[in-house]
Amino acid sequence: MGAYVNPGSSVFQMALRSRIFVDKTGFIEVTNRYINTLQRYMCISRPRRFGKSMAADMLTAYYGGGEDASPLFDSLAVSRTQDYKKHLNQYDVVKINMQEFLSAARSAGEMLDMLQARVSADLKRAYPEYVEGRYLPFVMQDIFAYTRRPFVILIDEWDCLFREYKQDREAQKQYLDFLRAWLKDQNYVALAYMTGILPIKKYGSHSALNMFTEYSMTNPRETARFFGFTGEEVRELCEKYGRSYEEAAAWYDGYEMAVVEGNERKIYSMYSPKSIVDAMLSGVFDNYWNQTETYEALKVYIRMNFDGLKDSVVRMLAGDRITINTGTFSNDMTTFQGRDDVLTLLVHLGYLSYRLWDHTVGIPNKEVSREYVNAISTMDWQEVIRSLEDSRKLLEALWAMDGKAVAEGIDRAHREISILQYNDENSLSCTINLAFYFAREYYTIVREMPGGKGFADVCFIPRRLYGDKPAAVIELKWNESAEGAIAQIKERRYVEALKDYRGNLLLAGINYDKKTKTHSCVIERVENFITPQPCADIGPRL
Repeated sequence: MGAYVNPGSSVFQMALRSRIFVDKTGFIEVTNRYINTLQRYMCISRPRRFGKSMAADMLTAYYGGGEDASPLFDSLAVSRTQDYKKHLNQYDVVKINMQEFLSAARSAGEMLDMLQARVSADLKRAYPEYVEGRYLPFVMQDIFAYTRRPFVILIDEWDCLFREYKQDREAQKQYLDFLRAWLKDQNYVALAYMTGILPIKKYGSHSALNMFTEYSMTNPRETARFFGFTGEEVRELCEKYGRSYEEAAAWYDGYEMAVVEGNERKIYSMYSPKSIVDAMLSGVFDNYWNQTETYEALKVYIRMNFDGLKDSVVRMLAGDRITINTGTFSNDMTTFQGRDDVLTLLVHLGYLSYRLWDHTVGIPNKEVSREYVNAISTMDWQEVIRSLEDSRKLLEALWAMDGKAVAEGIDRAHREISILQYNDENSLSCTINLAFYFAREYYTIVREMPGGKGFADVCFIPRRLYGDKPAAVIELKWNESAEGAIAQIKERRYVEALKDYRGNLLLAGINYDKKTKTHSCVIERVENFITPQPCADIGPRL
């Protein structure tokens, strides 16, 4: 075994010995499906801490020759697949972390020279009679010509050069051309597997790596459930460690991945493994995923001067989803044609979730939402941050049933967030949800929640850890009356939306008067409320 050629299973064994190991070896069934076929080129792009490197270590242990890895895999999910034994330890694996070479080099050319020299030296130690020179494509061609044993090539952090040399187009082209010469149409390649944060760079007519199939945050295809933890896996961990699944979902859920299985579309709700593992082991729900990068990285992008970008961010903070076109994104961190390209990059970085079936983006969860607040607090969006800071007082006014204070607080939020077009009930809903931003500390917030004879505009449902807080059903009116909103809640039995809820309940009617440009609010309390009858399931969370 060498440093790069068949490096062995030791790193994967560390994962197996860890206190928390979630079996993702079912992913090997996917790679086995494509190995030694025309579809043998795979590029996996996910945000940091979504299990990309762990998967590369797993593939290294499974495919690499030189040792018998069956004791590691025989009890795991892959062992129950049809081709498990067929490919186990049957290849020479070349595994490379590009960041290692980039960090040691002063230029792209030096990085590529170093990579070829070190990998060729490793190959020469394994096959001394076949290796001459160090131009990697020729070295591997010669070895394959004699052995007829193809290689599995695993490249981790493939896109690090694009993140380090963001503006150096010549360095980027040199790198892509090398990868094309090394990998494309080479018969010594049984599987070429790359992982990174970004999908493959688009260069107009220059498509150096067009042989790769991309599995990204915007279209994960059949890899959806293998990068990140699924909701079912998180639920099992919460039961094992005695943690609240409801809190885990509020903090870390929100990345919705769609895949077609058979003739049906299945949607997986994915979680960052880093965040879940830290929360399970510590028992503290906090920001963990974002420790890999500071909010400064987010701030660079959301403050860009593109029409509609600020408005979109504010709306997503309020819980809205925004329709975008991901097709114009150049798959780099510098080439932006407009708002949609910036938002698409934020999807790939993990700061937004993308729904393939309706082409919308939103802020996925509480953990990521806090990063937006951190970023905005150091920017010139003072009107937004003031509204967020005032949201604590507004929630307390709601609890105190102080309708006048609630109306005045929403008035202030409306004046502060003047960038939002305030001309219909949807805009009113957005402003109110932003004004009540702090409610996310205690509640699951559901908009357009089905109940009774229609949909309640907004429902605050206290999470179990905060059962002392009252639930709330809020109805919004545009140029009508707050009293009429309360009456509608009662007449249409919106409270039936609170499935199985028991406890105190607030009914709030909020109206915006176009003539006076002010809000009014009426609040009523229902003591010891019990859901009167079975009702529809809770809708999407904000």
